[in-house]
Amino acid sequence: MTMTARTDTHDMIVVHRVFRREFAMAPRLIRAVPAGDVTRARVVAEHMRDIYAGLHGHHTSEDELLWPLLLARVDLDADKVLLMEAQHQRVDALLSRALSLLPEWEAAAAPDVRDTLADVYDALWPVLLEHLAAEESEVLPLVAEHVTQDEWNRLGERFEHETPKSKLMLFLGALLEEATPAEAALMLGKLPAPARLIWRLVGRRAYARRIRVVRGA
Repeated sequence: MTMTARTDTHDMIVVHRVFRREFAMAPRLIRAVPAGDVTRARVVAEHMRDIYAGLHGHHTSEDELLWPLLLARVDLDADKVLLMEAQHQRVDALLSRALSLLPEWEAAAAPDVRDTLADVYDALWPVLLEHLAAEESEVLPLVAEHVTQDEWNRLGERFEHETPKSKLMLFLGALLEEATPAEAALMLGKLPAPARLIWRLVGRRAYARRIRVVRGA
């Protein structure tokens, strides 16, 4: 396959910043919930489900849209793609374990369940960090060389299509929180004019309220 220009994969770097931030905070948010405080447990549990959905959707798009393209084109570097698949399985196993604990925890905010849940996120953290770093250093250069911009853009299009509209502003806010001014301007510039207007009039304030509730003052 002949590529006329290298594909711009920088948006993935911003996405990864969000995952690093949210999963670093997860154990602390969980452990800070007082025993029996089911109201607070439900707030944190809802947030954990949202970041799970974001990472799971991100990985599923890569598994189904990106890795097959690379495996068909890179030959000598196939082991790097296979490593991504194996790392996804390790991350997903821990995410599924955490997700399975949320209903029991938010029902009674029992401290033993809370601590077990936080321990799962502690175990997830180094596994996720290893994966994100390997993807950035080993695989994104392959994508830039072997995957077209249109093929790359399909990952974002799929995420937008499959994410409930009620959550799109949340994920946009999460990305913009981690973006530099130049990155933010580029992201917002790619949105349709109505979506930019919704963000400025409604989404930005809604995201700020959500962050205050989840993270506290």
